[in-house]
Amino acid sequence: MVEKSWLVLDAFRPEGGPLRLDELAARAGLPRSTVHRLLTRLVAAGGVERSPDGFHLGRKLFELGAVVPSERGLREAALPFMQDLYIATHEAVHMGVMDGRDVVYVEKIYGHAVFAMPSRIGGRLPLACTAIGKAMLAFAGPEVLTDVLAAPLPRVAGDQAVVDPKELAGALAEVRTTGIAYEYEEVQLGGCSLAAPVFERGRVVAALSVAVPVERFQPVRLAPAVKTAALGLSRLLSR
Repeated sequence: MVEKSWLVLDAFRPEGGPLRLDELAARAGLPRSTVHRLLTRLVAAGGVERSPDGFHLGRKLFELGAVVPSERGLREAALPFMQDLYIATHEAVHMGVMDGRDVVYVEKIYGHAVFAMPSRIGGRLPLACTAIGKAMLAFAGPEVLTDVLAAPLPRVAGDQAVVDPKELAGALAEVRTTGIAYEYEEVQLGGCSLAAPVFERGRVVAALSVAVPVERFQPVRLAPAVKTAALGLSRLLSR
């Protein structure tokens, strides 16, 4: 029952709803009658809410997610540095952590000039095509890097994504030298980002990034600010 309930909740990715019963059943890979029964219980518990447009994730799930100890502590530590980074750049600032072959975005500060970005708090994107992912991959353990390079490298947007494992390995070697990872229209056409890793006692635990439209992408101006914020957070976490 717990496993099936999770399949239903996970079917709300990435937008959280609203979704119709038939859509949820198809996404979850479960019989319509089973999903209907589970939704009835989830609605009663507050994990799912119902509206005229369909079902969507409930506020109680947000409340639970906000108290996950590891992410809460990291977000609370990071927010002052992210705010400083936003003040220095006035661009969208992200923090992400590694989960398998993905980046999970755990915090985000929007810039004034909003442009379409697929990143959102709680969302996932592949490590290999994001600046945050590359920043973490460059300093991850060899088993993590081997796993990512052995799998087919994903293409999210356009033709800019690095899909050659040797090319990605070379890019990660450069990140280890410079401390900055770059992404040029690999996630969103018209958008770029750069990121720096965050360490806790020598172990990479996250990365901070700034995302900008192509026409405002100025690494010489942005990279020092990103590195400074990531270094400050690393020092705090490593005390």
